[in-house]
Amino acid sequence: MNIIVRGLNDQRYQRTLQNIANLFYEDTALTVSNEELRDAFIIDIEVTIKENSIHAVAEAREHAIAAERETVYRLEETEKESFKQNKNVVSHVFLSLLQQYTGITQKWGVLTGIRPTKLMHKQQMINTPLEETRAFLKAHYQISDEKISLMEEIVHRQLAMIPDLYDLQDEVSIYIGIPFCPTKCAYCTFPAFAIQGKLGKVSAFLAGLHYEIQETGRWLKERGVKITTIYFGGGTPTAITAEEMDALYEEMYQSFPDVKQVREVTVEAGRPDTISPEKLDVLNKWKIDRISINPQSYTDETLKAIGRHHTVQETIDKFHLSRQHGMNNINMDLIIGLPNEGVPELQHSLDETEKLMPESVTVHTLSFKRASEMTLNREKYKVADRTEVEKMMDLAQKWNKEHGYVPYYLYRQKNILGNLENVGYAKPGEESLYNIIIMEEVQTIIGLGCGAASKFIDPETGKITHFANPKDPKSYNDGFMDYTQKKIDYLNAIFPKKLKNL
Repeated sequence: MNIIVRGLNDQRYQRTLQNIANLFYEDTALTVSNEELRDAFIIDIEVTIKENSIHAVAEAREHAIAAERETVYRLEETEKESFKQNKNVVSHVFLSLLQQYTGITQKWGVLTGIRPTKLMHKQQMINTPLEETRAFLKAHYQISDEKISLMEEIVHRQLAMIPDLYDLQDEVSIYIGIPFCPTKCAYCTFPAFAIQGKLGKVSAFLAGLHYEIQETGRWLKERGVKITTIYFGGGTPTAITAEEMDALYEEMYQSFPDVKQVREVTVEAGRPDTISPEKLDVLNKWKIDRISINPQSYTDETLKAIGRHHTVQETIDKFHLSRQHGMNNINMDLIIGLPNEGVPELQHSLDETEKLMPESVTVHTLSFKRASEMTLNREKYKVADRTEVEKMMDLAQKWNKEHGYVPYYLYRQKNILGNLENVGYAKPGEESLYNIIIMEEVQTIIGLGCGAASKFIDPETGKITHFANPKDPKSYNDGFMDYTQKKIDYLNAIFPKKLKNL
């Protein structure tokens, strides 16, 4: 789809309008220009901006026959007050035009950010009445009533689970990334290197990770900074051996301050083919009972298509094994829109989930991530269309509600099917604190390990600084001491008042 937007001299519009266009079309060539470009390529949609109104013309060309629609929108006086206000008006008009032209309604409006609930939390923090917050979200972002209600329910659960959510700036959470998996899934762009034949790289990586844990723990103890939550992700943290897991958790207890008082420790065991009695015994030894076992789908053909070398039965068997070994808080992920799956396949996955009843169920919508195998070879993977994906999401929401699960965190991704969302559901009281904290960006997250991303949040200003370790083990191993020091420098900058003995 080719789209031209004329009359906008400021190129700052480009990214905003491109993001909106991408909600409707997979491959959009959008140009913001005043120049005459009609001869450069076939123009499917042309939008012309005028001084006091936006004159939008949608032109569909098929077999050289043009069909035109025309809509005129009057701008408010606020158009002239600032670029931000101007951009907001233009975005609304552009969205409305594309919705009319395509017949597709975007329930998230012009919102393309990944953390919608942050908008509601901001209003909560300044004690904005709920009705005013709803009106603001509808007017400013054109979010639908349905999605606003979902946001409200999530914010309510988050504050019920973490009443001091807005007062965690003086503590930190820790993310520890293990970059190995049995195989890499076709949709994945996380650090996830096949572990077979990589024993040398694993050992070298773990040596660097131990160093990062030691130095970070030393800094936390010296400054008196508490840890709220610890999360082992990846990759698959249970891809390493039981002995390596044991040594890693021992390092955590020795190096980090007062681990017994940490509110939550989670270990992703997402790939069932990595779970063994010996590894579950190690988790028990260190009092860790919150894990993930992720089926993604309960259809064996789908698992093969996406590169997961385990069966549905293995997922079920490892779930029961984990229960027998004392895992009392298990999350299971399902993905909507996997290749060759529609409503019947999702219904089957939900029926199988009902037999297990984990403490939480995270419903992801498939996203075509830029560097994933699925994106690079998209023609090989047949996925559901927008209408089917929306039906699947509605089915998942209904199932969770009927089975006593409540939504407690939400995020969105670029190139997500149907412009939908990912939602974490849990039995009340079993929600993951780490998921809430990282999504709402209320606290510094220190990322340790391969591909681990840190977010340093200044307690005074709220400014967020991002820093990521390299994704591949070799680069990580070559420079882990340097990355550790850089993170400590960031921490020193945002926690100056925590220094002892001054």
